[in-house]
Amino acid sequence: MRLVITTGALLFASGCATVQKERGHTEVAALVEERIGRKTRWNQGTPEDAQVEHHLDELLKGPLTSDRAVEVALLNNPALQSTYEDLGVSQADLVQAGLLTNPSLGIGLGIPLTRDGEMETEFSLVQGFLELFTMPLRKKVAREQFDAETLRVAHEALRVAADVRKAYREVQARQQLVELRGMVLVAADAAAELATLQYGQGNINDLALVTEKAFAEETRLDLAREELALVEEREHLNQLMGLWGARTGWRIEEKLPAPPTEEVSLEKLESRAVKQRLDIDAARKQVSALWNALELARSTRYIGRVDVGASLHGDPDGPKLLGPSLSVDLPIFDQRQALIARLEAQHRQGERRLAELSINARSEVRAARARVMTLRGVAERYQRGILPLREQVVEQSQLQYNAMQIGLYVLLEAKREQIGAYRTYIETIRDYWMARADLEQLVGGQLPGAPSAPPTPAKGHPPSHDGHGATP
Repeated sequence: MRLVITTGALLFASGCATVQKERGHTEVAALVEERIGRKTRWNQGTPEDAQVEHHLDELLKGPLTSDRAVEVALLNNPALQSTYEDLGVSQADLVQAGLLTNPSLGIGLGIPLTRDGEMETEFSLVQGFLELFTMPLRKKVAREQFDAETLRVAHEALRVAADVRKAYREVQARQQLVELRGMVLVAADAAAELATLQYGQGNINDLALVTEKAFAEETRLDLAREELALVEEREHLNQLMGLWGARTGWRIEEKLPAPPTEEVSLEKLESRAVKQRLDIDAARKQVSALWNALELARSTRYIGRVDVGASLHGDPDGPKLLGPSLSVDLPIFDQRQALIARLEAQHRQGERRLAELSINARSEVRAARARVMTLRGVAERYQRGILPLREQVVEQSQLQYNAMQIGLYVLLEAKREQIGAYRTYIETIRDYWMARADLEQLVGGQLPGAPSAPPTPAKGHPPSHDGHGATP
């Protein structure tokens, strides 16, 4: 009786199995929001998605921040939207695991070859019997694979978020470098005009005049290169956010922020990475699914296919016969040894991959944190030591040049080195935030510590060669 009830329940559950499109997406959105405070959304072209399009426009109206850029990418990145579709594929496998194979209807006709004979008929209806009892384990394997796929998709969303943050910092740095080059060009043009006037009055020689003009031309070319680099980095960010047309007119107003006052300890970062990285968790789920699939194959290796049904035989010379039918595969040649060997190898492979991921995660976190700390130290040295010293060098050179104690070449060299130092400082701050974005991705979530106030040059005047000693 219990067997009948169980069989009936399985048949009923199999008939009710349906695909729920939203399944998995809610879990992915919750995981991503827990890690970085931003939600994902799967665009299905519904009226609700039209509201998301309006929300995108609202996000892009004002100045674009790093968080807003990440939110836009999570909602609009085409590659990420394609990855979300993997959940539908995995859920289809999950639903398929809960379905029974259709029963087979057989019809046989016996046509007499002589005139005195009559036609015989035979009907049969058979259904696979073994899968009724293996269905729960098959569904468990499929559910674990679906959970692993959900974690993998969420991990991919976090990777896109990290890429957006790095691209955002790159654009910020390029904007500041273009601004720096523009200031230098204004001063260089003014110096070249002044040199032309001084040359006309006989105060400077030919060498001093062409030197000023050459510096102005070189500065103009440097500005053009910086502007091109800015355009390329903006387009990279547009690609990550999935923007085109009028939506690419966004603007970034904030400067690169200084590093936060404190960093998280290395020990906490390593344990945090192993504990909360989604790709590691997905690998664990995959190993568990492979083990259950292996157990399923081992438990049914000597049973094979079992078909149970009924047949109706109609004999014109006798009574019609109705009775049960049974068809059993004899596992003489194929005892699933190949499938079991394959699953055993895949399970060992999954365990090795999980161990590799865990070891590499710790190593990558250590390397990334070392890079963050080194860049932080370099930025602090520039801010507290090198930039003020370069400023003093230019001031002293300017004084000595005005007193005719040094030549123009020495003054120009001092100002070029000052510009180079400030450029390196901006690039170091950019690299710090990009390394921090990598570290956040490696530990599977945002790190504590808010950015400090944006760094600013010691003085807001462009370098010049007109004897006034302005510095960046």
